[in-house]
Amino acid sequence: MNPLLQQIQNGGVIGAGGAGFPTYVKLDCQVELVLANGAECEPLLYKDQVLMQRWGKELCGGMLIAMKQVGAARGVIGIKKKNADTIACLQAQLPSGIELLLMEDVYPAGDEVELVYQATGKRIPSGGLPKEIGVMVNNIESFINVFHAAQGIPVTETMITVHGEVRQPYTAWLPIGLSYREAIELAGDITSRDFIVVEGGPMMGSVTDDLDKPITKISSGLLVLPRSSRIATIKMRSEQNLRRIGKAACDQCSMCTSMCPRNLLGYPVKPHLAMRSLQVSGANNLSYALAAQACCECNLCTMWSCPEGLDPSRVCATTKRALRDEQKLLSPAQLQANTTEVHPLRDYRGVPTKRLVRRLELADYAQTKAEFRECELSVNRLYIPLSQHIGRPAVAVVKVGDRVSKGQLIGQPAPDALSVAVHASRDGIVVEVGGSIVIDCQH
Repeated sequence: MNPLLQQIQNGGVIGAGGAGFPTYVKLDCQVELVLANGAECEPLLYKDQVLMQRWGKELCGGMLIAMKQVGAARGVIGIKKKNADTIACLQAQLPSGIELLLMEDVYPAGDEVELVYQATGKRIPSGGLPKEIGVMVNNIESFINVFHAAQGIPVTETMITVHGEVRQPYTAWLPIGLSYREAIELAGDITSRDFIVVEGGPMMGSVTDDLDKPITKISSGLLVLPRSSRIATIKMRSEQNLRRIGKAACDQCSMCTSMCPRNLLGYPVKPHLAMRSLQVSGANNLSYALAAQACCECNLCTMWSCPEGLDPSRVCATTKRALRDEQKLLSPAQLQANTTEVHPLRDYRGVPTKRLVRRLELADYAQTKAEFRECELSVNRLYIPLSQHIGRPAVAVVKVGDRVSKGQLIGQPAPDALSVAVHASRDGIVVEVGGSIVIDCQH
């Protein structure tokens, strides 16, 4: 591994806000284009706009480092046209070789496949990777973290938006390991008596009522919503219920497939067939529709398209899981063989974000922007997981009783494996070593 990739691995850089794929592996390739995803199409989230407005120099610096590493002569930052203030900030400091891609305000513009197609006119092979068509994609925060890692500064904080049923929505850098409870308390009083928290965005995020969970490197948003809200109701359905209701109520109108972004790009995704398979899935109520495998789980079919209020997205997701468990997944070559031409009406079927916000019952929240805030924190304890990324967990290099300082290595990458380092996000004393490193910050 070359020195730069080693620095990025030791700096703990991963895909921030996504699946957490280690960035040093992404940069170990040769491509023509480096693409930064600043589309930020999840309603209410504002972190990418803050990062581009305030850390544009570091973003461009990280992109230039990545471009040199992968041999790319061209860099592109994807951003929606509506974000005029962010565009103005970036245009004032764009270096040679990096340009802006101005995008429409539709969902899911930030999907990697959608972004690559808009930037290049090429489609990532179904089941394949962007590098196969000469592109390397990462999000905004990851490129900033690459810039810092190249200077020996590890990842200790993440930019996160807190919004919803709170008095003062905000976006801020928060230390990794801080509890959801403490992050939400910074937004003032919770304005709902019975609430849940959406981890991430309202479309693709998951729900929890565990406020002791820690913020990690992939955290992007904490949305406090009433338990009775449409989003919470849909996301909290049990798998048994969503399949039972889908089996009884799906009328095969095919709207889920007609509006599916991946289907419109020609990928072999047909949510209505996944729903149809519920009728023939047998006693175990599992479907094995191969039409679900290429689903990106953007949730548009569930939250927007289905007139019956069913959940094709989760049916597709659970179908993929079942296919994997049964070792019945199609190979990339088989998926590619079933890929068709881009739908001629694709450009007319983008879902406007403003209309999506209303459908999600988020319009009242959207009136208040979660502006950037410098947070003064008094942290008691931090719970820093050794596994925040795809691959093997980091290996603890500290023991109970050790005093650590912010930025100090507490977990080194697992040897000879896909893994990245983990660092202390505040000064303190190690009080527990296990799946997480627990740091008491009051000593």
